[in-house]
Amino acid sequence: MALGFVRPARLDDVGEIARIQLTTWRVAYRRLMPRHVLEQLDEAWIAQQWERSITDPPTPRHRVLVAIEQVADQSTPAYVVGFVASGPPDEAALAPDEDHTALGDGVVAVTDLLVEPRWGRRGHGSRLLAACVDSWRNDGFTTAVAWTFIDDAATSRFLASAGWEKDGASRALDVDDLLIPQIRWHVAVIGT
Repeated sequence: MALGFVRPARLDDVGEIARIQLTTWRVAYRRLMPRHVLEQLDEAWIAQQWERSITDPPTPRHRVLVAIEQVADQSTPAYVVGFVASGPPDEAALAPDEDHTALGDGVVAVTDLLVEPRWGRRGHGSRLLAACVDSWRNDGFTTAVAWTFIDDAATSRFLASAGWEKDGASRALDVDDLLIPQIRWHVAVIGT
């Protein structure tokens, strides 16, 4: 039997977080992004960004959490299998031409929520979101937002099953002259 839990990310998780991000993007987004872009992603650079996010977050309300899977007998090592990053929204949470005050003070933005595909469908994403909601409530957030690629059916299904809804905002990311459309989701944190 396997046990799953969530904890705050630590400095020694940085390499695994970068590896999970790279692996997940290369699997989940292989039909959304140009292959050469995914192949050129630099794991060391990604790890540096996560190190900064964990050791020197912009605010105390910015958090990185990791999902852990461990066999019940605890004789085998535990594995970091996914992660989530969230915090007060910045310009990356906004739609094009949206005013910087559009989201309001009570909004938290999820910047990344990934579970490595081989560990999917085992409850790790749900545990990550539940842990986030606890911290968001403690921080006084009332609403959460997250962007997904329009063609990312798995993430869209997951968010919808967790009570998230599309908020009507859309944008397109320019990835090597390919515009990849995204939609923004939202959910109430209070009372969920």
